[in-house]
Amino acid sequence: MKGIPTHQSRTTRTSLVMPLDTNNHGTIFGGKVLSYIDEVAAISAMRHCQQSVVTASIDSVDFLNPVKEGYAIHIEAFVTWTGRTSMEIFVRAESENLLTGDRQLTTTSFLTFVAVDKDGKPVPVPPVIPETEWEQELNQSAENRQLNRRNRKKIYQLSGMKK
Repeated sequence: MKGIPTHQSRTTRTSLVMPLDTNNHGTIFGGKVLSYIDEVAAISAMRHCQQSVVTASIDSVDFLNPVKEGYAIHIEAFVTWTGRTSMEIFVRAESENLLTGDRQLTTTSFLTFVAVDKDGKPVPVPPVIPETEWEQELNQSAENRQLNRRNRKKIYQLSGMKK
C-alpha cells in the first residue's frame, strides 16, 4: 500500500466561542473542546485512509489555558503514525483573542482511530509519510504511546472494567 504524506491529512477548524458554548466562568465547556477535537481528528483520519473511521482512544487531555467567550478556537490535526488498521492523530488547540491577535495553546492530545468497512470490520490503512522533522519525531515516538495505550487497555480488562 502506498504511503500518504502528512499534509494530506492535515485538517483545521476555527470557531468563534459564543455565549451558549461557555460555562459559568465565561470560558468554553471542556466537552465542547473535546467534541471539536474528536471531529477534526476523525476528518483527518478519513482523509488519510479514505475510509469510514471510529474513535478507539483519546489519550489524556490537559486543558492548559481557557478559551474565553468572544475568542476564536483553532483546532489542527494530522496523522502521525499508522498500524495495520489504526491511525494515531495529533491534535493541537489554541485560543485567539481576535481583537489583539494574541494566541495561547489550549490543549494537545493524541487520538487513535480505526478504519472500518460498511459492516464495521477493521480494514488496512496506508502508512503515513512524515514530512517535517517534528512530524518525524512524533512518528518515531508513536510506538511508545501505542504501547502505553495497550497496557492501559490490559489494566482495564484485568480490573473488570471491560465492556
